[in-house]
Amino acid sequence: MTSAVKALPAERSDDSVALDELGDNLERLNEIGDGRIAAMDAQGIDMQILSLAPPGTQPLDAADAVGLSRRANDIAAAAVGRHPSRLRALATLPMSSPDAAASELERAVGLGCVGAMVYGRSGDKPLDDPRYDDVFASAAALGRPIFIHPQIPPRSIRRAAYSGFDPMTELGLATFGWGWHIEAATAALRLIVRGTFDRHPNLQIVLGHWGELLLFWLDRVDSLSRVAGLERTVTEYVRSNCHITSSGMLNPALLRHALEVTTSDRLLFSTDYPFQRPSRSDIDAFLTHFPTDDDRDRFIAGNARALFGIGDEHAAR
Repeated sequence: MTSAVKALPAERSDDSVALDELGDNLERLNEIGDGRIAAMDAQGIDMQILSLAPPGTQPLDAADAVGLSRRANDIAAAAVGRHPSRLRALATLPMSSPDAAASELERAVGLGCVGAMVYGRSGDKPLDDPRYDDVFASAAALGRPIFIHPQIPPRSIRRAAYSGFDPMTELGLATFGWGWHIEAATAALRLIVRGTFDRHPNLQIVLGHWGELLLFWLDRVDSLSRVAGLERTVTEYVRSNCHITSSGMLNPALLRHALEVTTSDRLLFSTDYPFQRPSRSDIDAFLTHFPTDDDRDRFIAGNARALFGIGDEHAAR
């Protein structure tokens, strides 16, 4: 997968793949067997949901994306089959071929995938483009959520807003330091403004990093509801159609804000492994900041069970 992305022309390449290769990240990403289980045990994680690291197959031409997505999903399903009490997986979808993406979602769910991970655009087509509506219709009908992962901004935006520094600082500014999160929040907001959740009221999406900044700007984005002709306010869509993960950012202030603008049944524990590696003691300390035991239990297990259809015999942490 990485080699296919690296082989793309410069204007279509995704420089964020370099982050997968820092330190021992690549080794840990590729280890989805006993080594992964050992790392989970060290953190106190009972179950982990696997996904393909950014940018998935999304920058690739349709012919390459379809085959590689199927292969990634087959590999993930096999890993889950080897450790059914410890692992689940999100499907990789060939979004450069919308019809194939909808079909692959159905196939992957049949393999046991509990949802899919996508990114905010394929080429120059944003995720809310009408060509992708069948993907969201399929997800809603199957009862499987769509995780919108951050994606590096287009190269033109990087030149305009994130350049002028050394290469690694530019990359960090455009990805994990800022740009990734603006891109993911914008993708989710565009889906709302496009009326996606009016057409598919049962569709659920997931945003990482405490909502990718969107939760902090609801007062302003609510003003879009009337001009876009939406049935409800943006805040109402966030509260009914969005789930929010912690992504290893174990900051009690972020938790308190999330609980103020949405509800405890919308929050999901996640560590963003291997890019974030909180210790078991870090996790346990963070969990003391929940206002009630019920809120904490929903966060660490109950909400994930319900959203991803994981049996009650398994926990998400």
